[in-house]
Amino acid sequence: MCRIILAFLFLTVVSVCRADEDAQPAPPKVELQNQYEIDEITVPAAFADEPVSELSIERAAEHLDDGAVGWSRQRKCITCHTNGTYLFIRPRLSSSLGLPSAGVRQFFLDELAELEATDHKRLKTGTRPAQVIYAAAGLAEWDAHVFHQGSAETDAALRLMLDLQDENGAWTSLDCWPPFESSAYQEATMAAMAVGAFPQWLPSIQNPELLKRVDRLRTYLRDTEPPHKYAKVLKLWASKRFDGILGADEEQAIVSMILEQQQPDGGWSLRNFATPEQWGRGNRAERIRAESDFDSPPSDGHMTGLALIVLQQSEMNGNADPVRCGLTWLKENQRVSGRWWTRSLNTDKWHFITYSGTAYPLLALQLAGELQDSVTR
Repeated sequence: MCRIILAFLFLTVVSVCRADEDAQPAPPKVELQNQYEIDEITVPAAFADEPVSELSIERAAEHLDDGAVGWSRQRKCITCHTNGTYLFIRPRLSSSLGLPSAGVRQFFLDELAELEATDHKRLKTGTRPAQVIYAAAGLAEWDAHVFHQGSAETDAALRLMLDLQDENGAWTSLDCWPPFESSAYQEATMAAMAVGAFPQWLPSIQNPELLKRVDRLRTYLRDTEPPHKYAKVLKLWASKRFDGILGADEEQAIVSMILEQQQPDGGWSLRNFATPEQWGRGNRAERIRAESDFDSPPSDGHMTGLALIVLQQSEMNGNADPVRCGLTWLKENQRVSGRWWTRSLNTDKWHFITYSGTAYPLLALQLAGELQDSVTR
């Protein structure tokens, strides 16, 4: 039925990026290694041929917890694709899955203390602005969904985030690790969601300079053309909690664009939301174009989950055909590890994007009212 319907319808960091550019377009087969492995935590490698299993919310939740704790212990940094995504998404799932890891929150607080002690000029370089943005967003989500009240830690994180803002309203960004850290626009949408995550925070601000910076962010997002379709999806997502960046006509245009990209199997593919040259500064283009399925990329967990989140928050309920078909795809394509497969835009080894490719589907299922049913079934 879905097929019928849809037929009609980061100077060190920079050197790392440059080293990746030298990779061959068709890399040799790599030995699979555990994606996360430390102490008692072992998360197996992610690979395209991992068998599909029946839907298990418990395995998906375990994958989220293990990945965030494992990354924090092993890599010891805040990163967009794993523990940054965890603290941003997992608190919202508390009503269905129970409370998120307090240890991950404490790790963020410890990292923020070190970042705050860093020279301000250096703090605005490399991955540091993104780390602060994701820390502020995650702590704000924790306040909203776990504490149900504001905290001094979140207030400090949001103030630090805004203090690092550039004059144009955005933040200094690396442009080599798509889709998360590949444009200033992506980071600005996350900053906007951080400001709006706990709605009581902004009205409490009396500092004129902070309010000026918030307005500067609003102007940047409203007036800057998103660099690709994926960024337009992020703009729509951010607009649901940060007013004044999107008009009704533009919102409908983005919704229509998302629907046009839905695939016959009901899912969405990340690769259909930007050309290879549009990701970052195009440093992954040759590699992406060399993929064997480049002309017909498969649906993936990251983009299917994100599309469903944004569509549902745009008042398209779970009974609408596109949402229903997308939810069906999620239910039929979880892997035995608990994750949903998403191929990395960056390497053929770690595929860390399978982490957001699991967090987003869980939130999409919860928005549709199906997550709690699955947990209690």
